[in-house]
Amino acid sequence: MQDYHEFLDKIIISESVLQQRIAELGKEISRDYQDHNLHLICVLRGGVLFLADLMRQISVNHTIDFMAISSYGVGERQSTGQVRITLDLQEDIHDRDVLLVEDIVDSGFTIASVLEFLSTRHPRSLRVCALLDKVERREIAVPIHYRGFAIPNKFVFGFGLDIDEYYRNLPFIGAVNLDHYHPT
Repeated sequence: MQDYHEFLDKIIISESVLQQRIAELGKEISRDYQDHNLHLICVLRGGVLFLADLMRQISVNHTIDFMAISSYGVGERQSTGQVRITLDLQEDIHDRDVLLVEDIVDSGFTIASVLEFLSTRHPRSLRVCALLDKVERREIAVPIHYRGFAIPNKFVFGFGLDIDEYYRNLPFIGAVNLDHYHPT
């Protein structure tokens, strides 16, 4: 496995800035869901670090669940647009206030498909909290109710986001210099 320093173009969001914004998001969500039956749904795998830090910042009672989706082919750097549910929810979301916790929104197709899928289960409310938003890449309008950061159209990694399943553990968001990345 290649040392990330060899292909890191630059750190675009530092650990301290990430944690500060996640704390702010937690306060916003806590305020908005004071009298609600909040249920967080994390989209695996990329969203797990964000969920873990975010839920520690949410002061209202809440439950969590997980789902996994795939919209990338093996080794692909962009979504294929074809969404498959690879792990479905364990909890019923009927008449619950659902907040979908996502690591990154890119073209919008994946999140739109997930929202459509979840809406068939009749939650009381359904909103999106995305850590990263690649606004430049948007091809379909999707609602993002809580946004961590708008980022440029760069391939990013760290803080849950991977390159070929590695580097998720890094505490920052970095941009990749693809000329220097060599998959193994």
